[in-house]
Amino acid sequence: MRNQQAVQLLSELSQPGRRASTWPDCDVPMPASSSLLPRSCLAEHPPQLPELSEPDVVRHFSNLSTRNMSVDTHMYPLGSCTMKYNPKRHERWAALPGFAHVHPLQSDDTMQGLLQILFELQQMLGEISGLPAVSLQPAAGAQGELAALLVAAAYLADRGEKRHKVLVPDSAHGTNPASARMAGFSTVTVPSTSQGFVDLDQLHRQLDQDVAVVMITNPNTLGLFDPQIQTVSRMVHDVGGLIYLDGANMNAIVGVSRPGDFGADMMHFNPHKTFSGPHGGGGPGAGPICVTHALEPYLPSPVVEYDPSGYRLNFDRPHSVGRVRSFLGNVGVLLRAYAYLRTLGPEGLRRTTEQAVLNANYLLQAISPLLPVPHGPRCMHEFVATAKVIKQERGISAMDIAKRLLDYGFHAPTVYFPLTVPESIMIEPTETESKETLDAFVKVLAKVLQEPDDLLHEAPHSTEISRPDEVRAARNPTVRWQTTPTGNNG
Repeated sequence: MRNQQAVQLLSELSQPGRRASTWPDCDVPMPASSSLLPRSCLAEHPPQLPELSEPDVVRHFSNLSTRNMSVDTHMYPLGSCTMKYNPKRHERWAALPGFAHVHPLQSDDTMQGLLQILFELQQMLGEISGLPAVSLQPAAGAQGELAALLVAAAYLADRGEKRHKVLVPDSAHGTNPASARMAGFSTVTVPSTSQGFVDLDQLHRQLDQDVAVVMITNPNTLGLFDPQIQTVSRMVHDVGGLIYLDGANMNAIVGVSRPGDFGADMMHFNPHKTFSGPHGGGGPGAGPICVTHALEPYLPSPVVEYDPSGYRLNFDRPHSVGRVRSFLGNVGVLLRAYAYLRTLGPEGLRRTTEQAVLNANYLLQAISPLLPVPHGPRCMHEFVATAKVIKQERGISAMDIAKRLLDYGFHAPTVYFPLTVPESIMIEPTETESKETLDAFVKVLAKVLQEPDDLLHEAPHSTEISRPDEVRAARNPTVRWQTTPTGNNG
């Protein structure tokens, strides 16, 4: 039975004069005719913020948190998103005063320790990727894609090449075409074979002197490592194009295979997915990019460098595409990634990758008798099952199954992506889930598939909201709180 108790907003809890703390009057001496800030910088009236006590605020957000699932409370088998548990000590390290209290406008000589960490992180990411030149600036994976494509555009322009096409396999991540368009390129989709790999014949037909970049997700969204990747890279390079590697699935190959070694010219990392850091809710995030030596001059500025005088931010980069993010990037997330890398080291990273692949294949074998996996029987870190048969026989959709899993304490897997698999259910257990948790997930899935149709159609039954109208929400989003004439909020 759902709890129908309404949640009051902070604005509704507000009471005039209520405070969490009281600040003393300013004790900085000043002439009566002057002010710390010019009058022109001051607002005419204070902002209309809620007036609340500390318990009001703490209880509001604590109660809201109990209505959510999280990686701290539940398994998140979200294919493609790699929602794994993040060690809490990395959170503590990133919050140390020497990191948290650094101001981004401080001079380089006052933050040598932080700059050293960022410099070392650049070196680590360059080694892991096989691409030596690194920018930590992008704020997310999609912005990393955009930044890398801007780098490619600047590089090609410097060479006097007017290439305008970006080829994107249909097994790539959905943000790839959008990033290409924002960088000024047109996009062309390259179909996959029935095995889920890039169709080399189709690729060959599309390759010409207009192709600037081919964007590859490898392992791809079907959870498969394309064994043709070096052939694809050679074909693209032969016509003068560049290979962009979408690093969103690096969790499956870190310490085992390097994109630079199989032909990539540039890539991005998702530190929150591959290493450690918060994930979800629109942020925070980071999307560092790694490129070849030839592309290095065009990286966003500044980059962290080292010379005999110490570590510094180098802004003197005449060929740079400029900033894509304020200051140094999202340093808090980058610090967590650094802590993760330092904790595990090279051998630990490889074992983590192997565990992620082992967990995924264990789950694939257990789920295959329940839901077909068209591109089995092996996978990398994730796999895609299909509810096509059960949809045809009983009218039970992938969405019905995913929603019902919520009632049993498992976050819903990714559904309806990739589009190449009908009624797709994309599952990624990650390396942080135990065998017991994986077995419990399979047991619940088997139970769900035996339940009455109507029960599944109406699921979930235990959450505050069952099934919002997602199409309407996407087309007509309500992004501002308003009070209706009757006094009811909506």
